[in-house]
Amino acid sequence: MEQKDQGFQFSSEGIISFIIKWWKHILIVSFIGLISSLAISFTIKNKYKSSVIFYPTTTNSISKALLETSPGGKVDFLAFGEEEQAEQSLQILQSDEIREYMIKQYDLYNHYKIKEGSTNAKTKIIKEYNGNVSFRRNEFNAVEITVLDKDPEKAMNMANEIAARHDTIKNKIQKERALEGFKIVEAEYSRLGQEIKLMNDSLDKIRALGINDYTSQAEVFNDAYAIALSKGDVKNAKLLEDKLTLIGKYGGAYMYLTENLELFLKQRAEVKVKFDQAKVDAESNIPHKMVVNYAYKADKKTYPKRLYITLGGGFATFCMCIFFIIGLENWRRYKFKENQKANNTTVA
Repeated sequence: MEQKDQGFQFSSEGIISFIIKWWKHILIVSFIGLISSLAISFTIKNKYKSSVIFYPTTTNSISKALLETSPGGKVDFLAFGEEEQAEQSLQILQSDEIREYMIKQYDLYNHYKIKEGSTNAKTKIIKEYNGNVSFRRNEFNAVEITVLDKDPEKAMNMANEIAARHDTIKNKIQKERALEGFKIVEAEYSRLGQEIKLMNDSLDKIRALGINDYTSQAEVFNDAYAIALSKGDVKNAKLLEDKLTLIGKYGGAYMYLTENLELFLKQRAEVKVKFDQAKVDAESNIPHKMVVNYAYKADKKTYPKRLYITLGGGFATFCMCIFFIIGLENWRRYKFKENQKANNTTVA
């Protein structure tokens, strides 16, 4: 009785019988893959990891945090930032300015063995930098800077330097805006000072004429003038009349200047507070992070994991060997059937 060839069966029995049939080939190929993976893993350069973990602060304006007097406007200078501040910090860390600074500061073209000025050198250095330097917001809303490098000391220094540049860049961005605000407040403060000076100069000229208090002087002179007239004292009445004429001529200006001077002094006092705050913001450099862990020099490599590479390579070779043999058997079986059909046709 002719036995029908069913081919490879994807079942537990079929797989076991297949492995038993080809176990020598599979074992040899898998062993070669295992050894090859181990050998390849030793060609990969060791890399060491250093990390900085920090919390961004909620404070953007030191004047508002420390100098603000109103309870509603004051913020907690010591408060930890939340998700929004963490995302802002990540954007700063990923900026071109920090990356270009680090490339130049640590001579990364030579360190990564990329010829500066060659074709696609910029693309290569950015790719290499992004492959070794990473940033993330962890589950506790802290920002983590991680640097991988073949030199553990360089990895440590780069991680700490990037963290330091975070404050430098943020202060630079904020100071540019704060300086513009300070210029506006300074101009307004100066303008109010000039207006007040002009009013004081005008009041001094009026006071030189003998007008020091329009309301009380007008009242006293009016009473005295009435008494002089009632007594028939023409001489004193004439003098008082001249005084009243002078007060009448400059009294309105005196009242206008004194009232406006009071308003301007009050307004200038309010602007002075903003002037002092804007000056603090424009001149101060404050840390925008609270560091939990600074980077330290790693004493153990992080990459590559040679055991994982070796086992992974061996397993991949094992799987590829099985699929290759299955394909080879199916191809042979197909060619055998084709030859049988050809022979049967020739006999007929």
